[in-house]
Amino acid sequence: MIGFKSINLKGELLTFEHPRIMGILNITPDSFYAGSRVSDIDNLLIQVEKMLNEGADILDMGAVSTRPGSDFISEEEEKKRLLPALEIVLKHFPKAKISIDTYRASVAREAIQLGAALINDISGGIADAEMIHTVAGLQVPYVVMHMRGTPQTMTLQNVYQAFPQDVYFELAQQVETCKRAGVHDIIIDPGFGFAKNIQQNFELFRSLHPSFFENNPLMIGISRKSMIYKTLNTTPEQALNGTTALHMSALQKGADILRGHDVKAAAECIKLYQELKS
Repeated sequence: MIGFKSINLKGELLTFEHPRIMGILNITPDSFYAGSRVSDIDNLLIQVEKMLNEGADILDMGAVSTRPGSDFISEEEEKKRLLPALEIVLKHFPKAKISIDTYRASVAREAIQLGAALINDISGGIADAEMIHTVAGLQVPYVVMHMRGTPQTMTLQNVYQAFPQDVYFELAQQVETCKRAGVHDIIIDPGFGFAKNIQQNFELFRSLHPSFFENNPLMIGISRKSMIYKTLNTTPEQALNGTTALHMSALQKGADILRGHDVKAAAECIKLYQELKS
């Protein structure tokens, strides 16, 4: 498998000879897609088992909603929601590879100590000055996403001098900062929906090309987002078909990871894509 992109997850090499799936687990009461919210421990374990059986390579657990205009919650509340849930998941599924969706260094540190495998930071290290050095010290993979502002202010931060060139430039700066700090396994997420309006999301999507990302895996997070359901004049609950359509296009543009709510649909999409390539 020499030549494939790869990341080290708790001593195991995850290679990208074919695209991978990151399943979304929201330990929140207010994430934009109600079907992704986990209300209790029994439901959480059912969702984890289902996603693993359907083909999820990584499970992304987050305890803070990052939808536009979402409510701010304290660090203590984030830990109260997330860490006990993480412990229970790893107790029942010790081989599961868990990503932690957080922009706080202390949350990242404690989650990795409990057994999580990587950190998914919507701010790419901008929200918390300690995050990148914390990840470097922990020697875990790191998802660097492009965003401006915060979930509360990002809709006002979508004015660019040159789009999408500014997005790629800012991402490149963030990646370079990570490399200088000693972060070795970096996954890039262009940040669809974060400080970008619907037209910008589609322009960014059209511009995707694997050559920009070199050896860094590319993750696409568009599942059931407003660029899909508002374009189709529907709802997040009715946006699976649109998500799958764009997932296939993302794979054709070089996506290495599909981050989504619907693992079975993503796995079927990847299987058909692989057949088309063979």
